[in-house]
Amino acid sequence: MTEASALRVVLVEDSVLLREGLVRLFDEAGYVTAGAFGDAEDIVARVREAAADVAILDVRLPPGFRDEGIRAALRLRSAMPDVGILVLSQYVEGVYARELLAEGQGGVGYLLKDRVTSLDEFTDAVQRVHEGGTVLDPLVVRQLIAARPDPVAALTPRERDVLELMAEGRSNGTIAQRLFIGVGAVEKNVSAIFQKLGLEESGSDHRRVLAVLAFLQR
Repeated sequence: MTEASALRVVLVEDSVLLREGLVRLFDEAGYVTAGAFGDAEDIVARVREAAADVAILDVRLPPGFRDEGIRAALRLRSAMPDVGILVLSQYVEGVYARELLAEGQGGVGYLLKDRVTSLDEFTDAVQRVHEGGTVLDPLVVRQLIAARPDPVAALTPRERDVLELMAEGRSNGTIAQRLFIGVGAVEKNVSAIFQKLGLEESGSDHRRVLAVLAFLQR
């Protein structure tokens, strides 16, 4: 395979060691690493400039190490739908997998990082994503199949208590007083509720309303 015909890959991974290891793996597989970055800033411009066929991103990236990789993947999918996207995660995070697959289009994948130890498995996944297929880690599939239809069922008892008080229109301060916990603890529970219900961060209280609707529509 000549360099002109080789698969062009852009890699976004904050761990320098893993990033360098993946670049060596790509070289061994005959791919061209058209870009390797530690964050997903300007991901669309980077991928476009690199003329990449596939973008491979970690789920948790700087600066917040939460869902920056998924957000970048969604931006990229919207701007450049022909580019294959493979997301890597340290853990099974079904919410992120569902978010990535929500549009029902192919050319996407979600793998646990453990899978990159097998060159054959990993390059097969990259190739399938490039060809428009969908690649999901078996553990992710099991979690999605086992997931209950009711998203609120995934909440802990404390998170349910917080969500119930949110449904009553209580502020975080009032919830803290009612449950005899700190405001910081309430904020952590609220963040967990948003994540488990798959509600993206926004500049308004829209997520709070959606969370309450999920509770009321059970």
